Amino acid sequence: MTAQDHGTLNQTLVDELAAIVGVDQLLTDAADIVPYGYDNSRRQALPGAVAFPREHLQIQAILRLCNEARIPVVARGRGTGTTGATVPLDKALVLALERMNRILRIDPANRLMVVQPGVTNQDVQDAAAVHGFFWPPDPTSAAVCTVGGNLAYNSAGPRAVKYGTPRENTLGLRAVTATGAEIRTGVSTTKGVVGYDLTRLLIGSEGTLAVITEATLKLTPIQPARRTLRAVYPDMNAAAGAVAAIMAQPATPCALEFMDGSAIEMIRSYSQADLPERAGAMLMIEVDGPHACIDEAAEAVADAARAGAVEVRTAATDAEVKALWATRKALSPALRNVAPKKINEDVVVPVSRMPALIGGLEALSREFGITIVNFGHAGNGNIHVNLLVDPDDPAQMANADKCLDRVFALVLELGGTLSGEHGIGLVKRDFVDREIDPVTLDLMRAIKAQFDPNGILNPGKAIPLSSGATP
Repeated sequence: MTAQDHGTLNQTLVDELAAIVGVDQLLTDAADIVPYGYDNSRRQALPGAVAFPREHLQIQAILRLCNEARIPVVARGRGTGTTGATVPLDKALVLALERMNRILRIDPANRLMVVQPGVTNQDVQDAAAVHGFFWPPDPTSAAVCTVGGNLAYNSAGPRAVKYGTPRENTLGLRAVTATGAEIRTGVSTTKGVVGYDLTRLLIGSEGTLAVITEATLKLTPIQPARRTLRAVYPDMNAAAGAVAAIMAQPATPCALEFMDGSAIEMIRSYSQADLPERAGAMLMIEVDGPHACIDEAAEAVADAARAGAVEVRTAATDAEVKALWATRKALSPALRNVAPKKINEDVVVPVSRMPALIGGLEALSREFGITIVNFGHAGNGNIHVNLLVDPDDPAQMANADKCLDRVFALVLELGGTLSGEHGIGLVKRDFVDREIDPVTLDLMRAIKAQFDPNGILNPGKAIPLSSGATP
């Protein structure tokens, strides 16, 4: 579907939307809807209106109405995404799910929790902790990001190295297709193989296939003990060798984070931790498990980390642990203070190719005269590549576009993928056909058409447009 095929929100449709959600749950004035036209990227567009549904049946009614009138619809949580996936192209109706924020059921005996999509990640963690559990996905923005957003992007965070992503930690979904049809996917058990796995298909689809209204989350028991280590290396090659050694031994860390030398220097003045001087790379490692074997597991990980290390240190106090993790969580905001409109990309390469990636990024930094700072989830090769640029400098932005093109080419040459957890949205859409072949892309478009025959759900996002189409 092209932009020309979309309908326009006229007063009659606005009145019908107000009848569905209530007049006080619908915004139409420009001053009110502007904040819902952008996310944590630099992309923005003015919505046609913003609706705040609170119930599944309201979403069904809204989508039936919009599908019939061919009004584009963009589902949105708290707008913490970085790829423009919730930018409402073509005056789309923004379906703001932030008020669908109820935890519907906690079932400790079966290790599950049922939630609406607007519940924050932190609320889930707090509610699960009361019963001795947690939900493994833990993005840096956990305090404000929503479960619906986590599912839309398959956003994971540091714990994915041991516990997996939302796809591995979601049992089932309740959702609504573009035509207003209700679907239920998955099971309430940890095993089940009846039918196609639509749960994993919807997770990571960025709201292009259906709107999730409930999620059944798989909970994991909180381990009673943990140890936090910091390992310092002279260069990235040494750090990557240590990562490979750590991941090859039986005690899998629950977090294995990486900062390059530039990131360490950038964060130094913002950190309460004692950061090493002139370090080429640093790993932050966390190991969890039962009290009876935690010291043995931590020592096994420390032994593997010592390969090529300048220093390996175990945090001795809770204060040291908090300072280290506060440093990691403060890194992205600190970079935004230095470069408020930085380009933040998240790519993944095989762990063994991380030195080649970092070396290539350093060469690109020199070639294009752009500071590049790298950090991320070393245990699965997921690196956040930050280009510190000034969008108000046309020459620098022209260089940045060329540099970014080369970054993506490098990632694919190394057998990697263009996104690990930030998604595709608008920012990476036109690069996807470099990674996915034409036949597979056509199958994906056909799947989209089955869920969304009139192309109203988050149009122009996630996969490249077919030949001749316009957003």
